[in-house]
Amino acid sequence: MAQRTTDDVEQIARQYPEKIATEGDFDLHEELLAEDYVEHGPFGEDIRGQEADAKAMREFLNAFEGFEATVEDAVTQGDTVAMRVTLRGTHEGPFRGIEPTGNSIEVRNMVFTRVEDGKIAERWLQLDTLGLMEQLGAVEPLGE
Repeated sequence: MAQRTTDDVEQIARQYPEKIATEGDFDLHEELLAEDYVEHGPFGEDIRGQEADAKAMREFLNAFEGFEATVEDAVTQGDTVAMRVTLRGTHEGPFRGIEPTGNSIEVRNMVFTRVEDGKIAERWLQLDTLGLMEQLGAVEPLGE
C-alpha cells in the first residue's frame, strides 16, 4: 500500500465534519470509519463503533436544524489532523435533556482525528460546552 501524504490524511479527516455532520451523508460511515472506531466525546463518554456513532450523530442532527460544521483551520502531523471547527444550527429538538429553544447556536470545537489504514480510527472532540449551554439557556452567561 502506498504511503499516505498529509494531504490524504487531512482529506479523510475533513470528510466527517464536511460530509457526515454538515451534509448528513451517513452512507460514508462504513467507508470512512474503522470498524473499531472510537470517538472521545465532549461530554465525557466514548462512542465505540460505526453504528453507535451514526446513532449519536443522527440524534445530534435531529436536535439542531440546519446544522453545519465549518472547518476553519487544519494542521496535519503524521496520521493525526487537528481541526478548528465552527458549529452552527438551530435548536429544534431535544438535546441532553434540554427541550427545543429555537435558539441559534455558533460554537467553537477542536477536533483531533487519527487516521489508520485510510480510515478514521479515533476522534477527540473539545467542544465549547459552556458556550453551547449558555446559548441554549441551560446556564446563565458568565461575566454578565
